[in-house]
Amino acid sequence: MRITGISTHVVGTPWRNLTYVQVHTDEGLTGVGETRMLGHTDALLGYLHEAETNHILGSDPFAVEDLVRRMKYGDYGRAGEIVMSGIAVIEMACWDIKGKALGVPVWQLLGGKVTDKVKAYANGWYTTERTPEAYHKAAQEVMARGYKALKIDPFGTGHFELDHDETLYSVSLIEAVRDAIGPDAELMLEMHGRFSPATAVRLAHELAPFKPAWLEEPVPPENLKALEKVAAKVDMPVATGERIHDRIEFRELFESQAVDIIQPDVGHIGGIWETRKLAATAETHYMLVAPHNVGGPVLTAASLQVGFTAPNFKILEHFNDFADAEIKKVVKGAPQVVDGYFHLSDAPGLGVELDTDAAAEFPQQQARFDLWAEGWEQRKPKGTQQ
Repeated sequence: MRITGISTHVVGTPWRNLTYVQVHTDEGLTGVGETRMLGHTDALLGYLHEAETNHILGSDPFAVEDLVRRMKYGDYGRAGEIVMSGIAVIEMACWDIKGKALGVPVWQLLGGKVTDKVKAYANGWYTTERTPEAYHKAAQEVMARGYKALKIDPFGTGHFELDHDETLYSVSLIEAVRDAIGPDAELMLEMHGRFSPATAVRLAHELAPFKPAWLEEPVPPENLKALEKVAAKVDMPVATGERIHDRIEFRELFESQAVDIIQPDVGHIGGIWETRKLAATAETHYMLVAPHNVGGPVLTAASLQVGFTAPNFKILEHFNDFADAEIKKVVKGAPQVVDGYFHLSDAPGLGVELDTDAAAEFPQQQARFDLWAEGWEQRKPKGTQQ
């Protein structure tokens, strides 16, 4: 079996473009992969156009390791976010083809299941007025859908510091959310790499009474010493990793022991097998895995293949029941959250199929996600506010 070509389809919303790639073979089997780029979708498409000629055409889709190695190192220049994301979508599609050809789900090819279900946490649910009352109501609606965990960044446009009044207001938002979801649901606290170590530590102490399940990306991702400083002074699990694009770059993070939970994005770190390798290394450091997942149903399905096979897999992020939920229709067999969990599927490959006609209903947009803009949490960039 050989790869005869690829086709790309961009599904657009005002705040995110989802790039779907189909890999076609000479035996009639087609696989699909997905990633979500922020502000670099055209760059990704350009890279894939070149990589199709240089690396992909004529390759054996069963030889995933070889294809990834050639795409990563065959251009000599160091692979970054765009290249690793391009590798990821092709890699996912190859696993999908392999599973379909053999008649088994991808998780079976990764060593088999260790669980029948993966816990989900909701994100994108607080696209509403930024008030305690509105957040309380929105959080109740998350719980009503069966979720047992959710995540929130309550810090407005905070950057490095957060003044006294804004601190009190952010605390009031978290207080409202905790009241809405009760004491047992997991409440993940997102900082989006906003703060200086001192501010992150101060806010963690302010919010400790509400029992956050983790403190996510408390400082910008480039400085591990700053992250170590935070981890040494807070009494809650620390999570990070969505903006690391190569599993090799996790080495210093593992050595530092500064985090408890790593958050690779399957769509940015080279795909399913790269993430599974990373999960195995994390297991040797007694760390959990909770992938960043801001994509659509294909990326969710790909992340779940790791989730069903990794003993240290904690939970999976899920946007698609809330922010632009209508995009779920572009994929047949989209994973669903039932009673707070994704449940094991025996469907071959990734268990999903891209509906290209439905995808065409959501053309590419000039999508923006500006964390420093007022009202960013509503995920309606300036010019699209309603």
